[in-house]
Order: sequence, then structure tokens, then C-alpha cells
Amino acid sequence: MVATASATASATASATAPATAPATAPIGVFDSGVGGLSVLRHIRAQLPHEHLLYFADSGFAPYGDKPESVVAERSLAVAGFLVANGAKALVVACNTATVAAIKVLRAHYPDMPIVGVEPGLKPAAAATRNGKVGVLATSVTIAGAKFLLLRDQISAASSAQFLLQGCPGLVDQIELGDLGADAIRQLLERYVVPLIDQGADTLVLGCTHYPFVLATIGKVIAAATAREIVLIDTGDAVARQLARLLGSAGLLNQGSDDAAAPDAVAVAVAAIGIAAAATLQGYTSASGTALSVAFANLLGVDAPVREVII
Repeated sequence: MVATASATASATASATAPATAPATAPIGVFDSGVGGLSVLRHIRAQLPHEHLLYFADSGFAPYGDKPESVVAERSLAVAGFLVANGAKALVVACNTATVAAIKVLRAHYPDMPIVGVEPGLKPAAAATRNGKVGVLATSVTIAGAKFLLLRDQISAASSAQFLLQGCPGLVDQIELGDLGADAIRQLLERYVVPLIDQGADTLVLGCTHYPFVLATIGKVIAAATAREIVLIDTGDAVARQLARLLGSAGLLNQGSDDAAAPDAVAVAVAAIGIAAAATLQGYTSASGTALSVAFANLLGVDAPVREVII
């Protein structure tokens, strides 16, 4: 077991990414909290040799109730921290941050592979049988110009009707960690059932937190209808796109190398005497213990965690 390192550190955003990064450098992944772990698990499965840095910005969560300008500024700060810690690529594992900040991040780091998360409207349009697709997302996501443009483009191309449902409070409840809580089920009933009643046969999980309450979503659907409802989660597609970008840039790590891992990770690995392997380092702007528990409960891993101030 690796104990949580409950240290506090200061960090400032790096102005630019390194001109070149070795293939053994880590990938930086961030979200407003633990929701991005639903994307991280796909990355770990598809890219088993990659070292990973995960930043849970729980101290500033949720992003979904903040203005886009605030989310964009915060995303730049978190990205700068990850780049300063050696990240060769960035994954914005948050739908809200993608909508608010992906353009500014790509402008700030033009030579770095950067992958965002978008609600799976295109696969949902292909999956629907009756043309009605429900979208569960944060209020900021469904109000964002980038998202609305994507909706209009796909709707025009496919004739699919997208029924948008903001989900205030759901991320907050999921962040508390009790995924079977009555409060979560009550919120899901409030948000999912109206979409079913409007005839949706496909539901898009438009926030990376939502896959963690998939079981409860299934129960709510089963209580509401006997119809088959298709659920769309885009975490797998994000990992595939990341692999493509890393491959194109010559940055795929073909084998693990402790010496190239972040110092804190390498020290932790050496301390417990395990063989060379891809490593995971967690950072959070809130409770390190909470992130450690999330790593264990949601991913089944024990990884070092540091609390940081940025």
C-alpha cells in the first residue's frame, strides 16, 4: 500500500509547453473532480504503458455552475501545472471545461496533443431508432456555443432531435462518493424520466461524472419504461483519439520506464519494490484522502496523491 502524501505545494502555470517531450513523459488528465476517472480508466486500458498525471480540481468544483470565462481561466492554470510537471499531452476529461476552454488551451499549447471530451451526439444520432435523443449534461455544457453548434450540425445531418436536460446538483452528489445514495436516485428521476416521457430511446451521458452512476440510471430507466434505452458514454472514444494523436506525434510510449516517470511516482514505486510499470500520480486542490478513496473505489488502484495549491 502507498500512503497518501498529504503535502501542500504551490504551483504556477507554465507559459509554454516544452519544445520537445520524450515518449516516456506522462500524460496529464484533469477534471473538476473525480468524474474524469471514467475517462482515465479507458486511457489506462488502451494505453497500458503510459505514465499518467491526474488532477482532480475538487476545490473549485463544480465547474458546471461557473461562467465560461472562469472555467477557461482555471483550466489554463491546471493545464499549466500539469505541463510544468512534465506532461507531453493533455486530456480535458470534463465536458464543461472542454466547452469553455479547449480552444484557448490549444492556442496556448499549439504543438501539444490535446484531447477534449464532448457529449456523444454523433454516436447517439447513429444509435437512435426513433430520432429522439436525450442529453444529460451540466447547465454550462448545454448552454455553450460550441455544444449548440455541434448539436445543430449533427441534427441537420441526421434529422435527430436532441432533448437537452441540465442536471444541477448531480455532480456535487457524485463527488460525495456514495454512488448509491437516495439523493442521487432522486436527482436522476427528476432528470431522466422527463426525457423518457418525451420519447427518447437514446441517452447521452454528457458529463464524465455520470458513468459512475450507470447502475442507478439503469434502475431509473427500468422503473420508467419497458422500452430499450441506449446509453452513450464517450470515454472509450477519447482514449482512441488520444492514442491516434500520440502516434502521429511519435509520442506513444512503447514500454514503461520508471526513470522517466514523475519523481513522486518513481519514489513511490521504488519504495514498495514493484517491477517497472506505468505509473499514476494524483493531484488535487481539495482532499488528498478523498482522491485516494476515489482511486481505490472507482479504479481499484492505490496511487500516490498530493494536495496542491494553484
